[in-house]
Amino acid sequence: MTDAPKRTPLYDLHVELGGKIVDFAGWEMPVQYPMGIMGEHKHCREKAALFDVSHMGQVILRGENVGEKLEGLCPQAYATLKEGKARYGFFTNAEGGIMDDLIVSNAGDHFFVVVNAALRHQDIPHMKANLDGVEVTEIFDRALVAVQGPKAEDVVGELCPAAREMKFMETIVADIAGVECRISRLGYTGEDGYEISIPEDKAIEVSRAFLAHDDCEPAGLGARDSLRLEAGLCLYGNDIDQSTSPIEASLSWAIQKRRKEEGGFPGAERVQRELAQGAARKLVGIKPEGRAPARTGVEVQCTEGNAIGEITSGVFGPTFGGPVAMGYVSAGHGEPGEKVNLIIRGKPQAAEIVSLPFVQQNYKR
Repeated sequence: MTDAPKRTPLYDLHVELGGKIVDFAGWEMPVQYPMGIMGEHKHCREKAALFDVSHMGQVILRGENVGEKLEGLCPQAYATLKEGKARYGFFTNAEGGIMDDLIVSNAGDHFFVVVNAALRHQDIPHMKANLDGVEVTEIFDRALVAVQGPKAEDVVGELCPAAREMKFMETIVADIAGVECRISRLGYTGEDGYEISIPEDKAIEVSRAFLAHDDCEPAGLGARDSLRLEAGLCLYGNDIDQSTSPIEASLSWAIQKRRKEEGGFPGAERVQRELAQGAARKLVGIKPEGRAPARTGVEVQCTEGNAIGEITSGVFGPTFGGPVAMGYVSAGHGEPGEKVNLIIRGKPQAAEIVSLPFVQQNYKR
């Protein structure tokens, strides 16, 4: 017997707005609204879209030297993370694989961490067991919404002028429509925007205030997936998992220089070796020719007909105007411009390795 899927504080609003509800990581979430995935995607790229990301785990860490202690679990530099700043990172396991990716913010008297929905059952005990002297509290009484797109600053800024002054990867506490919220300028669409943690009982009220803006429309999981893939952003469980190293996943940019040199995190030996010698495979952008997208699991072959890897994510990219994919290819392959074949329904389909992202990221630096 499986547990019934959970509902976020915005569930009734999704239903009211005509959201098509699906089970996602044990949560009833809207995959799309009447505008459709293509329309929602384009609206986010051109104006602003509101996403419910309340299924993500929100965690507060309190104690002495939290940043330093987190460095024992992650290869990121958190001891030097300034108050009011956020940083993308990941837990690594003893083999140097990625346990989960996360956003860590220094909130002053505590650290605020957002983890993936499907991995909270792993991440919370992991932090509790390994962060000595740190109080690890998962908070269940807050929603999390993302307002994303070039007009996000207007949508949020009209209700909270302080939000306009923020830069990418900054976080503040401020009032929105009279409700105290945590506002972070980040997101997972490649566009400018915010993720906003809202008290559960005010979540629908604040979301309605955003949606009252002419430029803001609701968007579901379908558009979120095509947006993040065009932006070259990995999805945990598809493009990265327990066996994938950050170097294979082309995430070495997320490891600060000091941590690359010092190590001191789980699996550091593998990560440092791959930094020095290269990994056995690497994540690349793949552009199928023609109009048909290549889905997860499709084999990638070199032009001589040998298997060199597989697709981990693939969709039609509405902004890109054609199919987009990412996947792993073995060392010695993966230079932009390399021609490959994708084996779709037993037949080779021509494709090309390309640089990520497919669509330029538009963060406010």
